[in-house]
Amino acid sequence: MRIVSLVPSATETLFALGLGDEVTAVTHECDWPPEARERPKVTRDVIGPGLPAAEIDRAVRELTEQGRSIYELDEPALERLQPDLIVTQALCAVCAVSHDDVQAVAERLESQPQVVLLDPHTLGEVLGDVRTLAEATDARDAGVDLVQDAAARIDRVRLAVRAAEKVRVAALEWLDPVFAAGHWTPQLIDYAGGEDVLGLPGEHSEQRSWEEVAAARPEVVVVMPCGYDAGRAAEEAYEYADELAELGARRVVAVDAAAHFSRPGPRLVEGLEVLAHVLHPDRLPEAPGPAVEIGL
Repeated sequence: MRIVSLVPSATETLFALGLGDEVTAVTHECDWPPEARERPKVTRDVIGPGLPAAEIDRAVRELTEQGRSIYELDEPALERLQPDLIVTQALCAVCAVSHDDVQAVAERLESQPQVVLLDPHTLGEVLGDVRTLAEATDARDAGVDLVQDAAARIDRVRLAVRAAEKVRVAALEWLDPVFAAGHWTPQLIDYAGGEDVLGLPGEHSEQRSWEEVAAARPEVVVVMPCGYDAGRAAEEAYEYADELAELGARRVVAVDAAAHFSRPGPRLVEGLEVLAHVLHPDRLPEAPGPAVEIGL
């Protein structure tokens, strides 16, 4: 089967299902596992790299208000590849090529590929998408194993923090303007022994003000700018050190959002383990990924 993945989280899932050899093309943002970087790229970013947070937000808003995507799809490359399956998403216009664009291109391809649309809002729906991809690719046994392993790790974390006192957490997925993380993140915080003071499970991320964040009285602020790794998230946190300091939290921590929080794929379980370590290091003394303490 020739598979084109237009979503980084789907790429991760397909490789986790043992289908890496069948993934013939990916997006320019697909960087995990490392082998994915070797696949041909069939998208490009219209905005371009290196802009400050406020300018990225402004560019995204302008393009979406004009009804334009922030990504372009390389139709000639797809013509050459003639895929059997294209995986895309409907969750976020900022995360991938729009579903309508993908469907229109797919209908013009000689191979008439199946288009699988992913739209998860909760951790359970993310695991459901694993099953969907496993079914579409005849990898059902691998799908069962992947979901069972994820469920076992989730249960281990929940059991470890079960009797711990809840920690008030503000998860910020953008700093200029401020966005409180939604979708699966509030659920991860709950499972990790925290109380999300801003976001609601399954709901969209929501723009807030610094005053609103301060009024929520978080004890721990987790800085997780969408698509940033821990190092870049830490740099962003220090750029807004004054605003973060005024929140009154006892700790501010920057994490690898690109790996563990932004993408609804298998590594969300690692994000849960990172959060549990941040909130309750006595109960989970090790974390599978970085959490950078921000000194304010």
